[in-house]
Formats: sequence, C-alpha cells, structure tokens
Amino acid sequence: MNESIFQVDAFTNQPFSGNPAGVVLLNEGQAEDWMLSVAREMNLSETAFLIGEKTSYNLRWFTPATEVDLCGHATLSAAHILFENEIVEKSELIEFATRSGVLTTSYIEGWIEMDFPSFTAEKIALGDAVIQALRCEPVEIYNSGENIMAVFSDPADIYSLSPDYNLMKQLDAQGVIATSLSDVAEFDFISRYFAPRVGVDEDPVTGSAHCNLGPYWGKILNKNILRAKQVSDRGGELQIRMENGRTFIRGQAVTVFSGEIHI
Repeated sequence: MNESIFQVDAFTNQPFSGNPAGVVLLNEGQAEDWMLSVAREMNLSETAFLIGEKTSYNLRWFTPATEVDLCGHATLSAAHILFENEIVEKSELIEFATRSGVLTTSYIEGWIEMDFPSFTAEKIALGDAVIQALRCEPVEIYNSGENIMAVFSDPADIYSLSPDYNLMKQLDAQGVIATSLSDVAEFDFISRYFAPRVGVDEDPVTGSAHCNLGPYWGKILNKNILRAKQVSDRGGELQIRMENGRTFIRGQAVTVFSGEIHI
C-alpha cells in the first residue's frame, strides 16, 4: 500500500501558521479503523481522506479521537492539494460527497472558496456550566448547530480565555465558539474554538465554526460579506459571504510536506 499524504497549513499564506491538516489521497477505499489510526498518527486536529477522480470525490474527516460531520480547514486543505498538484484544474469546480451533503470548492484569485451550510443561532439561558467551563462570563450564549456559541462584549476576553477543558467535555455540545466584535478595523469579528470532547482542546482556525459565526455577525452588522480572524496562537484569516441560505468561506493554504503511507 502506497497512499499519498500531505500536511497543509490552512487559512494562511505563511507556513507554520493557520491550522494544520493532514490530507490522504486514497487509491482505494480503506476501513474506518485504518483512517482513524492514520489520524492518530498525524495527531493533528483533522485529517482528510479523499477517494475519487476528475472533480468528484468522497471526503471524510477524522480527529485523533473520532470521525466528524464537517470540517472547514481540512476541506480547504484537500482542495488546495488537488489544485496545487494539478489533479484538478483551477478553472474547475470540485464536488465533495460528505456526511454533510455535497460540498463544492472553487479557486478564485488565489483563494479557495467553499460552499458550506449555514447554522442558525438559538439564544439560551446563560448557565453556570458554560461560565465555569470558559472561566469567563459571556454576555449571551446560543445553541448553533452542534456547538455552543458564547458572545463577549470585550475582545480582550477572547484573547485571554483559558478554559477548563475537563468541564468543557461535560457540556452537551461538540465544541464551544467564543466570539466578539474585532478590536482592529481590518476584521469584522474575532473568535476562538474549543472542542476537547472530540479530542481537540483548541482548534487553531475552524472553518466550520464560521457557518455559525457568519450568519450571526452578518445579521448583527447587516452585512453579507465579512472578514474574520481566529485569534489562536497560530491564528488565521477568513473571508465570508452569505448567499441563498449558504455560507461561503474563503481561505488560503500552504503545503508543508508530502510523503507516502506504507502501512
């Protein structure tokens, strides 16, 4: 068995920043246990597995702990590898069949745009469990998709968050999005994302979380096009637009290394 494998830094145009993802191009389908073992070996927040040809591919995403339904940065990384290695022409649209339906990606002026679903935010009571897990009190919290979204009034709170990950694992959510308006004019809002329940304490840059954040801040700011920054230690930048009930997320990516799996 010789399967091509890559590591890509997503939502950045500089190596060693953004969010690293593994990308495996499969010659044939592999067992779920094997893919999970590879994801554990890579020990990144996500590893994407692709099988297909032309512009239509099956795409699955694994953390070191489990398979997930949606991942933005690993989708961006997979599309980047297909475009960069001229497996797919940059003028073509890529279709990915996933657990979240068919997702498409396209190459636009040096950026890769992903057509993703939008998640609505349902305001809920501010409970002690979320406050204790975040170790900081937001002004509002929402259920949004599989996540809890905590909104803060002060951007400084986002930068200084130091959650209790053990308590966060006990919340009834895949992860917690923390967000506020941006403190710099270049961006509309900032965020961080924590998902210890699926094996990722803090995700450096989370495309899928912006399926929650884009619609929320778009409504608050009365904008269809937004600029976002995820302010983890590595950091990353995203462009977002909302259209016809969908969230379109643009990012850039850099290949860090490539190789082959022999096991």
